Amino acid sequence: MRLRGFLHKEMLQILRDPSSMPLAVVMPVALLFLFGYGVSLNPERVPIAVVFDDSSPSARDRLARFEGSHFLVPVAVRSRGVAEELVQRGQAAAIVQLQDDFEGRLLRTGSAPLQVLLDGVDSNRAQLIRGYVAAAANQWSAVRSACGETSTLGGGSGGGVRVVPRTWYNPTGESRNFLVPGLITLSMTLIGIVLTALVIVREWERGTMEAILATPLRTHEFFLGKILPYFALGMLGLAIAIVTGLFLFGVPLRGSLFLLIACSALFLLACLGLGLAFLAALPSQFVAAQASVVAWFLPAFFFSGMLFDLESAPLPIRAVSHIFPARYFVEISHTLFLAGNIPAVLAPASLALAAMAAFFLTIARLNVSDRLE
Repeated sequence: MRLRGFLHKEMLQILRDPSSMPLAVVMPVALLFLFGYGVSLNPERVPIAVVFDDSSPSARDRLARFEGSHFLVPVAVRSRGVAEELVQRGQAAAIVQLQDDFEGRLLRTGSAPLQVLLDGVDSNRAQLIRGYVAAAANQWSAVRSACGETSTLGGGSGGGVRVVPRTWYNPTGESRNFLVPGLITLSMTLIGIVLTALVIVREWERGTMEAILATPLRTHEFFLGKILPYFALGMLGLAIAIVTGLFLFGVPLRGSLFLLIACSALFLLACLGLGLAFLAALPSQFVAAQASVVAWFLPAFFFSGMLFDLESAPLPIRAVSHIFPARYFVEISHTLFLAGNIPAVLAPASLALAAMAAFFLTIARLNVSDRLE
């Protein structure tokens, strides 16, 4: 009866608190819309400057192939200087130069050089643009070969080898398919760590915690009363994120929904344990908010693999990332959404989350006991 009454009080407090529901529901949805619609790791309609030293039919046909690409917007110029000026002003991201006697070299040797100069300020973007240009060039060469003409752009015969790439798991290359599963991690981190810490610290500031201590409530009842409402709130945020990702953004879910919910519950318990164990003992809401953002929310961005591949990071960064639960949950969510039920990936990450949840909840339980006594 005591626990039921305390849970009822916590639910009323959540519903009446002007910050709880926006942090738990509005913020995750806002993040999904922001990253799903506003952020893209795939550059599209990239302007490139095409320099014509040769205005032959083959060169014009090459330009038409660029114009037919969904990813490139070619701008024909007559001199290298004009193209460089476009790049310097940010009006072109690359220069493609069709050199003198382009068609003559094709007819004589079956090979013609195609020079590509890239703006390397953003190296990842430059590599993507390079791939777009190469794909358009290879497609043009394939069309000419199908018509009985032989051509190799880049000055080599290729030794009779034809590379046919195929992308597994995310064949369309949509960045939202990669970002949206990772955003579930951020939304649950907001609820499990930031919101829980703020609410408990607020109770100490307002003096309501002393009133709770004066009740016959036992330690385990107080602990469960603080865990269960925010666990339910976190699972509600998870449901909203999954429905939004699947039906609004079209992100595939190739793995088990049950496994996703179970692993999400483990991650949420680890976050709740973190919030209760370390942040709830801070002296003020301001300090708790700053500590939760700096110590846990930002690392969920940079040490989880949500934005970049951790395997490409330096060894110290990879080692530090293992202490954050977000690292394992991002690995789980990416696998379940895009690849499917792969035990070799899911089992170690799930066991790590279970161990972290048990450890942090134990520390939180001990801290709560010390403070209540």
